[in-house]
Amino acid sequence: MLLFHPPSIMAWFRTLTRMSATAKSWPPPLLPSPLRTVPTAPVASASLLLTSLRNFSTGTAASPAVEDRPPPHLSQSPTHCGDLGPTEGGEKPRVVVLGSGWAGCRLMKGIDTSIYDVVCVSPRNHMVFTPLLASTCVGTLEFRSVAEPVGRIQPAISREPGSYFFLSNCKGIDAKNHRVICETVTDGPNTPDPWKFNISYDKLVIALGAEALTFGIHGVKEHAIFLREVHHAQEIRRRLLLNLMLSDVPGTTEQEKSRLLHCVVVGGGPTGVEFSGELSDFIMRDVRQRHAHVKDYIRVTLIEANEILSSFDDRLRRYATRQLTKSGVHLVRGIVKDVEPDKIVLDNGTEVPYGLLVWSTGVGPSSLVKSLDLPKAPGGR
Repeated sequence: MLLFHPPSIMAWFRTLTRMSATAKSWPPPLLPSPLRTVPTAPVASASLLLTSLRNFSTGTAASPAVEDRPPPHLSQSPTHCGDLGPTEGGEKPRVVVLGSGWAGCRLMKGIDTSIYDVVCVSPRNHMVFTPLLASTCVGTLEFRSVAEPVGRIQPAISREPGSYFFLSNCKGIDAKNHRVICETVTDGPNTPDPWKFNISYDKLVIALGAEALTFGIHGVKEHAIFLREVHHAQEIRRRLLLNLMLSDVPGTTEQEKSRLLHCVVVGGGPTGVEFSGELSDFIMRDVRQRHAHVKDYIRVTLIEANEILSSFDDRLRRYATRQLTKSGVHLVRGIVKDVEPDKIVLDNGTEVPYGLLVWSTGVGPSSLVKSLDLPKAPGGR
């Protein structure tokens, strides 16, 4: 720490004042940049000092050069025409991996990067450990605990000159010319417009994963929340805490409070059962202690068309049913016909109001996989 005595401060201030007065009477030289100096003129150095101080000033005045310069517009992105061309002689073969899920990351982790260059294309730069994703919705785990960066799974992507990760969506595959058509991910306000580019490959791995099935039911995509990505868990956590806060505000009717605190899960598969269990545990352990005013209103309903965990052993199904019922989860057998902003309608006409709706009814092939003219399994994968 530097300590300045008052006499030293006053002497410095008087010197700066004299320099300022002299600089006002001196015609300022043409300075192409704030770093230009004129060693033969001490007064010019004072003028330069004041000019530099103005450049770093927090006031409203600005230099003419700054005023005349038009502000940048991120929406007016330059034309992008660069592609990742084919490999040439002497270069390692290029393996392009589409997707950063379980299959794609497992392959990238085990690939020999001394033989191949690896290029990963995915709209997310991490892998999600989906079995623990439900725990992040209620705070049992933090979000970063279930996400692993792709660059840590395969370090060559960050280190090797021929290996890359591109935050992009795959828009098509030209199998004849060994090219992948990609489009950058630039969502959000004040971001550049997305642009397309091509990646040539020697070997291609299609690991695009699957998409949640909605069975064409009206309102699902608009009002329900899926549980497949980290941002889905973040939205569920935000909505759950928001409803807890809103239900305690004076003036909220009993009917509205009951609706806000009704959490409905559609789908009795592994994800739906796991999330229902985590949610009921959160209610029993945390809500009853920290939100005592509304502890008697919050509840969980699990809706399934058949039996929960239908693909598992019968003993496991019975055990899961007992545990969910014991923890307060209400099991309903029915088929959802319509989803509205504040309620769902079942096939028997029953209306179920909700404050949080989580949709987990299985997955199917992605839209890109459906569009590919390649051999597929009977289910379209």
